[in-house]
Parts: sequence; structure tokens; C-alpha cells
Amino acid sequence: MTQEKGKRKKQASLLRIFRKIHRTTGAILFFFFFLTAITGLTLGWKKNSGGYVLPKSYEGSSTELRDWIGFDSLHAIACKIAKDSISPALSLELERIDARPDKGMVKFVFIDGYWGIQLDGATGKLLHIERRRSDFVENIHDGSILDYFFETRNEIFKLIYTTIMGLSLLLFTITGFWLWIGPKRMRQNH
Repeated sequence: MTQEKGKRKKQASLLRIFRKIHRTTGAILFFFFFLTAITGLTLGWKKNSGGYVLPKSYEGSSTELRDWIGFDSLHAIACKIAKDSISPALSLELERIDARPDKGMVKFVFIDGYWGIQLDGATGKLLHIERRRSDFVENIHDGSILDYFFETRNEIFKLIYTTIMGLSLLLFTITGFWLWIGPKRMRQNH
């Protein structure tokens, strides 16, 4: 009987430790969990936002690559449109070029201000100027918004943030499971 009482006491002590870890971690990281949940929901619904979060991809005149003009020419057109239509002060540094042969379209996505320019691949005609809200939300979600703000190239803030949040979620899963199973085990042993 004394051995069983000692085992029960040890389980109760372990349960208190896990509850404290769970509660403290939750209190410290509440804001970040909330932010991750909201941005995750937004990203999950981005294709169903009517073009507000994820801009619609417009279609160009030809899906045949042989009909397209060169990327250097398309890039020059996109830069001119960005300077004329968005801001003369906009940095023309690109985050990426997103070619969509199946849509006959090329997107030039600029780092500065989350702007994108969609051009017809064959004619260079402007199809759409877009604000890349989905990229902004994604950068908040994964912590790389700090890398963007501080202009770091090695994504150190993203790495730190995702490590902390991933380990915290793992810790929450383990302690949460124990907080669920621990009382059941204690009742079984009683």
C-alpha cells in the first residue's frame, strides 16, 4: 500500500510540473500562438478570398513559349510600370519571377512593399498590378517579417522563430497529452 501511495504521489508531482510548464509556456507565447493561428487561417483561405489575400492570376495571349518575348524585355517593362504606376522610389529588386506558361503570363514580384506586376508573356502588355498580401501574411506567419524589416539575408529571425514555435508546439503536445492521460492513469491506479 505504501509503495502504491508513493507511486501516486510521484504521478501527482509530475502532473503538477507538466501543468506548470504548459501554463507558463502558454502565457509567455500566447501572442505568438494567436498570431500563428490567425495567419495560418488566413493562408488556408487565401485562394478563397476573392483576390484580396492571394491575387488572381490573369491570362496572357499565348501559352506557347516560342511566342513569348525575352525575359530581359519583360523585366524592363515590369520595372517601367512599377516606377510609373506604383512609385518612382520603389526599389526594383526582385524577390522572384513567376512564369506561368499555362496562363501565358509572367509575374515580377518586387521585394519592396510586396508589389507584383503581371505581364502577358507574348506581348508584354500589363495584365495586373497587385499587392502581394499573401506574401506579407506568410512572412508574419513564419517570422521572416523580421528578416524583411532588418534586411537580413540568411533568414536568421525566421530560423529562430520557427524553432521556438515548433519546439513550443511539441512541448505543448507532450505536456497536454500528459495532462490528459495523467489523471486517467491516477484514477486507474486508485
